[in-house]
Order: sequence, then C-alpha cells, then structure tokens
Amino acid sequence: MAGPVVAAAVILDPKKPIDGLADSKKLCERKRDTLFDIIKTNSHCWSIALASVEEIDQINILQATMLAMQRAVEGLGFQPDVVLVDGNRLPILSMPAQAIIKGDSKIKSISAASILAKVARDKIMLDLAKQYPNFCFKQHKGYGTQQHLDEIAQFGILDIHRKSFNPMRTLLSK
Repeated sequence: MAGPVVAAAVILDPKKPIDGLADSKKLCERKRDTLFDIIKTNSHCWSIALASVEEIDQINILQATMLAMQRAVEGLGFQPDVVLVDGNRLPILSMPAQAIIKGDSKIKSISAASILAKVARDKIMLDLAKQYPNFCFKQHKGYGTQQHLDEIAQFGILDIHRKSFNPMRTLLSK
C-alpha cells in the first residue's frame, strides 16, 4: 500500500555458484541480506529498478511492475540471450523472454533477482520509516497489515501511499 514497486535482473556467473538461493519470501531477513551482497559480488551483472508510487497510481500495479522489470533488464551491463521472468506475464523487452510460474523457487537467476528486489525494497521502507516515524514501515514494510491500516486511520495518507489502492482511494473519495 506504500512505496515503490522494485524489480531486479541478474545474470549469474556459472563459475561462481551461489549456495542458498531460493524464493526470497522463504528466506529469513538475515539470509536475504547475506545473499544480497554475495549475489552482487559474484554475478556477471545485476540491476535493480523501480516504478514510483506516482507511476503505480497512473498505470496500475501490474503495469508498474512490468515497467520496473523492463527497467531492470535494460539496466544490465549486457543484453542476455533470453530473459526468464517469474510469473505468467512478460514485460515489453527487446529480446526473447519466457514467463515461469513460481520461477523464483525453480530458477536460480530468478531467485537471485527476487532477493535483490526484496532487500532493496525493504531498505527503501527502512529509510521511509525514519522519514515518517508515526508509521512502522520497519515492521510492516508498507503492506496492508492491521497495524498499517490503523496508522493510516490515525495519521492520514502520506505522499508515499498508493492512492489507487484501498483504503486510500476510499478515504480520498469522501
């Protein structure tokens, strides 16, 4: 409900295998943080990109996610032969691509990208927690938890809230 959408792209180096790669949601924060640095150091190249809250509200979350993915791929140091994407949809790309459902638990490069994206977004939310001390972004990371909903009710909508998402959309229409 708050903050940008973040995507990453990674080209792994087969000569430098990385142990422990998995779906970022299945790893504890400490393991993700450790792997974040290892992935950045041992990959051929990597890129992290985002789509802003304003872009999310203008084009919707799905299209903003596709835009962030496109930016991440375009930010790589060199063009991959094929792009493997987690999910069932593909961003607009200038090279061949394949969508893989649950790819973040099946393909190591997708796992690595999901870890980079998750850690980068969490860091953004930690910075926002310092900017907005009334909101516990350190804990809920901007997701729609009851705590976050209670904070919105008590302190109002921030500029980093996605206005196209409820409850912000409903509150703004009143």
